[in-house]
Formats: sequence, structure tokens, C-alpha cells
Amino acid sequence: MYYILVYRPAHRPPLEVAYVLADTLEVFNSPARVRVRVATAKSGDRVEVLERSRDWARVRLTDKTAGWAEAGGLVDVETHDRGQQLLRELKDELPQADGHLATVANLRLEPSRDAPQLDQLSPNQSVEVFGRRMVERPPQPDAPPSTPALREAWYLVRAGSKAGWLLGRFVSLDIPDAISMYAQSANVVAWLVLNTVEDDGRQVPQYLAADRSGSQEIDFSRIRVFTWWAARQQYATAYVESNLNGFFPIQVGKRDDVPHFRLRLEDRKGNRFQKVYAMHGTIVRPVGTVEGWESEDMPERPAARPKRAR
Repeated sequence: MYYILVYRPAHRPPLEVAYVLADTLEVFNSPARVRVRVATAKSGDRVEVLERSRDWARVRLTDKTAGWAEAGGLVDVETHDRGQQLLRELKDELPQADGHLATVANLRLEPSRDAPQLDQLSPNQSVEVFGRRMVERPPQPDAPPSTPALREAWYLVRAGSKAGWLLGRFVSLDIPDAISMYAQSANVVAWLVLNTVEDDGRQVPQYLAADRSGSQEIDFSRIRVFTWWAARQQYATAYVESNLNGFFPIQVGKRDDVPHFRLRLEDRKGNRFQKVYAMHGTIVRPVGTVEGWESEDMPERPAARPKRAR
């Protein structure tokens, strides 16, 4: 009689958990060339990774179906959770612009070509733009050592149920038809609705638009407010300010039912401050400035001048 000793560890190592990255991920009975599809997982599905090979992972789906899937179609838990956190952070933020993808583009966790990938977005995918950052591009392998470093723009976007960073050159902005005439002579980079006005039973939006000329290092250099001219059924420019070193996000809100907006600006010495504006009817006036970019305080009103004694 023979006895076989089987060792079972007291604590099994925890299974690796991952999430499906692609829109759909096919699961096969084998990673071999000749294989049969046994299931299809959808983007965001949670799977257990049972083992890995070079380019494949053996996974188990929530319905207990097991099979092999391409490892590149999966994202680890930490990256997935950080992507969801980024999505939550944008929940209450105002988009600076809307657009769509001109081509296939990788959605990254950070503004870097080497950052973990959160998704691969398809052409014509709609996106909302929340932020912009200029980042130094990695040098090309065949570039001479003396070649100056290039910088490229990245957009912080929300695409449906996901958020992350895209290379800005992949995004085409969808400027509203109402201000498209202005965009023919300016590089419009942002637009926000200040309020709406009633005209013959319909609500017409009034816009704050921003454009950029000159340095790519800033997000915008000029703002323009468009108000609705009901008598002529067209928009009119109510306010223009140029020569700004502006950065996203532009904040829009109301105070005592009066539309306000605030810009994040930087002076020539690099000091950061906010400039606040109010719109009374069709008249826009600066209210004042606030130090720093994070404060939500309103500018202090100047003290009233004492009356002269008679």
C-alpha cells in the first residue's frame, strides 16, 4: 500500500483581478492558432486572471466561463480604480469644450505616451474637454542629440463612462453653430454658456468663448462674450479682452442671480491670480481679482470714498 502526500497551502494566494479594456474582448478555448471562441466580455467587465503566458491570459468570467484572452485587452485593478477616480473628479466640473475623435486614440491615465492605457477610443467618439497640458514629447530614437525637445498638448477628457488624457491633435472641437462665424478668424479653444434668455418662447444661450494666438504654453489669450440680439435675431459681441495668459478651467456660475465667470491667469512674473467678471443684462464688467487659482472667494469691494465736508 502506498500513500501520496498532497500539500495544500493553508492560505491560497489571492487571484489576480482585472477589467476588460476594449469594447469587446473575445475569450477562446486555447491561445493556439486554431481556437474556438467560448465567450465575449464587454468593456468594464471584471474577470479573474488564472494564469498568464507571453501575450495571453487565462481568465474566468463572472458566469464562471473560463478561457484565454489577449492580455493587451485587460487593465489591472489599480489602473482601473484610478481611472474611475478621475471620472468622479470630473462629475461636477464644467466642460470647456466638446469635440470628437478624428481617428483611433488611446485614452491614458496621465498626459504621457508611456502612461497606463485606460481605453482605446474609436473615430467619431464624442468627448468633453476639461483641461489641457503641454508635455515634453519623448525624443525620437533616430533624432540627433542636439535636436531641441518638442512639446505636445494633451486634453483631459470624458468619453461616456470613462475619463483620461488624449493627445490633443486627435481631437476635433465641435464649435456651436451660433459662434462658428467667429471661429473662422480665431482659434476657438473653449466656450461656456453664461445663461439663457427667452426669445419668442425659446431659450437662447449666451456664450463666453476663449481663443488662443501665439504661445502654445497657455490655454487661451483672449475672451469674448456673445449676447443675443433679439431684434436682429443674431449674436452680438458684448465684451472682448485680449493679451491674457489664461489657463483652464474657466469657471462659470451665478451670484445673486447674476452670471459671473472667473479666469485663471498668470502675470509676466509667473504670479497666479483669478480675475472675476459679472454680466448685468448685456453689460460685462470686471469685478476684481483674487490671489491664487484655487480660491473661490469673491474680490473685495473697494471701500467707499468718504464724502467731503461742505
